[in-house]
Amino acid sequence: MTKSTRRHFLNQVGQGMLTASIGSAMAQELGIASAALWDDPPRLHFGAMEPLVALMQETPIEKLLPLLTQKWSAGTPLKTLVAAGALANARAFGGQDYTGHHTFMALAPSMGMAERLPTPHKPLPVLKVLYRNTQRIQDQGGRSAEVLHEVPSADHDQKPVDGLALREAMRSTNMQEAEARFARMVRANPQNAFDEMQAIVHDQIDVHRVVLAWRAWETLDLTGIEQAHTLLRQSVRYCVLHEDKVISKQSTEPAIRHVLPKLLESYGLMGKKYGQRRADESWIEHLAKAVYQSQREAAADAVAQALAEGYHPDDIGEAISLAANALVLHDPGRPADWASENKPTGSVHGDSIGVHASDAANAWRNIARASSPRNGMASLIVAGFHTAGQNRNHFPQPFPHPDHLDAIRGIDPHALLGELETAVRGKDQARACALVHQCGASGQAEKPIFDLLLRFAVSEDGALHAEKYYQTVVEEFARSRPAFRWRHLASLARVTASEFGFPAPGYAEACALLQLK
Repeated sequence: MTKSTRRHFLNQVGQGMLTASIGSAMAQELGIASAALWDDPPRLHFGAMEPLVALMQETPIEKLLPLLTQKWSAGTPLKTLVAAGALANARAFGGQDYTGHHTFMALAPSMGMAERLPTPHKPLPVLKVLYRNTQRIQDQGGRSAEVLHEVPSADHDQKPVDGLALREAMRSTNMQEAEARFARMVRANPQNAFDEMQAIVHDQIDVHRVVLAWRAWETLDLTGIEQAHTLLRQSVRYCVLHEDKVISKQSTEPAIRHVLPKLLESYGLMGKKYGQRRADESWIEHLAKAVYQSQREAAADAVAQALAEGYHPDDIGEAISLAANALVLHDPGRPADWASENKPTGSVHGDSIGVHASDAANAWRNIARASSPRNGMASLIVAGFHTAGQNRNHFPQPFPHPDHLDAIRGIDPHALLGELETAVRGKDQARACALVHQCGASGQAEKPIFDLLLRFAVSEDGALHAEKYYQTVVEEFARSRPAFRWRHLASLARVTASEFGFPAPGYAEACALLQLK
């Protein structure tokens, strides 16, 4: 009998003796009777995908890119490689590792970036993120340190399984109960489970909480809906562990837990369908400014009022997205006491307030579109609350400032794109932002600008945020009205200039393997 087996046996005997002495009901109440179900649970196995998933976890990092390049050249679709990387990441980290969950959130966007590139270059963003993925998995212990295992069946449990029950387990930091309840929800209906899961996502404002939930759902387009439990339970675990930290630090209960139900009730939004009233540009601008300039509860109230007045959720979401974008354009840059080697003083890339706010607003909007009206309205209210209250010490005027525009006047419109590349390489945020603003003002097409900035989003590290933010801007530009959309692209130019000069690990090797200059 091995040491592990002996420990398991003695644990079972001990639980049996204690259960006999106190009674099965009391043992179940204390969580002792069910603990045996969770002792050394089986490893997750992904069927036909398992060999490729294991490859992502086990291949020595110096051999990874040659192997993946060979597989792509032999016909393995990039979509399949990204799906395997996502499953490997989920199994390894379960949403619990900072770099790990950032890498997971970059995988689906890397696929979106690949689809915008010419065929010889398509693998680059995918290989870049998969390199980061495997490197982090191995740095954290590889297969021996996997977080996610199979969840034991709890079909005997007759407790109600809905968002409120899941939230109850989360707030009590009962990981086993939360996992068991969520597993039953997914088995019953994955779409409904995602919708009901929003009860715990709404319970606190945290960019990773909402973006992880959205990217997990989005990644099912790559892995298939059969992997819904594996990918979505990352959010359940993240929320339970975050709650445990809040309680251990004796932090004040999050204000959103009082604000959201109060607004839903006071504006009569429970059970209400979405309105179809379309807003004009001045209305959207007004709501965007209200969210940007207000404190959080006032911004949430403004969003709830707009929903009650019947405005279309897409118009409300557009205003919230513009408010988040303003946090990029008004940002004075990273202060010296927050600076690091790859995020120097004055930078706005990585985990800056504006990038975080934009990614979060984008995720809230996407969740609202994918959820029931009840949870969609709640998501937009929380999005307004989340975006507001962050403009302390910001520039009163957004980039580009008048002097930034004065500095580029007289440039031939045909030369603006070349000047933009020079500005990015020179890390000149103000000039890059002004040049894109001028491109929009002069009626130029957006695609050449997106294509140029995509090259840098692929080549640069971006402090874990390049892929997500690029995809955020692509989506928000497409959803915005012509009067507003170029603000998003100008922000991307600013962030791109900020992140230049910190090349992504694995990028040069990938270029060499693909024989790209």
